[in-house]
Amino acid sequence: MIKNINNIDCVIPAAGLSSRMRCWKLTLPYKDNTILEQSITNALSFCTRVILVVGHRENELIEQFQHNKSITIVRNQHYRTGMFSSLQLGIDEVETEFFYISHGDMPCIEKETYKTLWEHRVIGTLFPGKLHATGHPVLIHTTSFKVQRDQGNFDSMKSILKQGEVAYLGLSDPTIHLDVDTPEAYQRLLKLTLS
Repeated sequence: MIKNINNIDCVIPAAGLSSRMRCWKLTLPYKDNTILEQSITNALSFCTRVILVVGHRENELIEQFQHNKSITIVRNQHYRTGMFSSLQLGIDEVETEFFYISHGDMPCIEKETYKTLWEHRVIGTLFPGKLHATGHPVLIHTTSFKVQRDQGNFDSMKSILKQGEVAYLGLSDPTIHLDVDTPEAYQRLLKLTLS
């Protein structure tokens, strides 16, 4: 049920194992925060609320964020099945007409990116990038998404989103693609911060 028409939620999955990183990437230092803290701060610079989906090492994240009134924590007991299950649980908590999906390992997305997407919103899905390099955050019309989701048995988020109107902004900002999945990506992130 949509409760807040003039506000906007942002779903951030943070339940994964970080297996390609060989350490838990969400707590790696970035600027004066961790990667996850910066990703949440950036989302909240434009969004009203972050819906944070936790799984692996959930108690640490619950302890850290449970007192922040702008963050709703959702537990995913089936996080080992992949991000799709986390996204579904997070989206079930959305209470706004539109919502974003971002990621906990994308700490460089600026307020301006969220704002630009909002200014170009569609009754469907709006990606910041292009068809073959879509990027994040993604802006989604809540009612349209839930109607599409309820029409079939889907195995990925993109398969649901492709059922409705999809638009691409074609932004050239490299931060919409900069997620920290490997040690090499983390080193690139740190170099970007220094430049």
